[in-house]
Amino acid sequence: MTAARTQELERIAHSYHLNDEVPDKFIEDACQEHCCDWLASLVSPEDHVVELGAGEGVTLARLAPLPRRYVVVEGAPSLAARVRTDFPGVEVVEALFEDHEPATPCDKLLALHVFEHVDDPVPLAAHLRSWVKPGGEIVVVVPNKRSLHRRLAVLMGLQPELDTLSARDHLVGHQRVYDLDGLEADLRQGGFEPFERKGFFLKVLPNGMMLDHSPELIQALNDLGDELPADFGANIAVRARRVG
Repeated sequence: MTAARTQELERIAHSYHLNDEVPDKFIEDACQEHCCDWLASLVSPEDHVVELGAGEGVTLARLAPLPRRYVVVEGAPSLAARVRTDFPGVEVVEALFEDHEPATPCDKLLALHVFEHVDDPVPLAAHLRSWVKPGGEIVVVVPNKRSLHRRLAVLMGLQPELDTLSARDHLVGHQRVYDLDGLEADLRQGGFEPFERKGFFLKVLPNGMMLDHSPELIQALNDLGDELPADFGANIAVRARRVG
């Protein structure tokens, strides 16, 4: 099972994260950059921070210099190697999340676009609880099944349900999309108590229909998303404290 999962993570890494030919990356990277403005406000210089997965390295570049200690847990060997090369000051643990047992708990655990990928999110949340100090927190960001572009697709008959997975979802390894209530329910079952919600990015069209959008327009849609209820965003975030 571990070997098969590692192989799947490597497939995703090479088909998406390490593939410069993916045309919509500029949209996703801009959204991550915008999200980092908020994430940076949550990290203090005294924190021990753990991030689940390296992804494109956008959050690493912005956040890793801020706390006293920054650790990345990455299951894809090729991405772990890239972090070691590009971010020599970051501690890298090459392991599947489900298998790793950290020696010391952290203050902040960042699960940024992780819970939509894993096989069993509730058991994973329960496992991650032991990674966090009592009173520490997890920050989870996932795609929002109630995003405006998904609502429009259902109304137009382009997809049957809000949580129908698209071809792009399958490309990047998504197994589900969440709404805020569902995400908070999974975190509660895993031993965390949610205390803040946030939404990001006003997305009316799928990425494939925004490829000719200017960077200025993408940024404006990110800025406008901050003015709307969290439930409208293309991505949603929940902060939750460890219980007990």
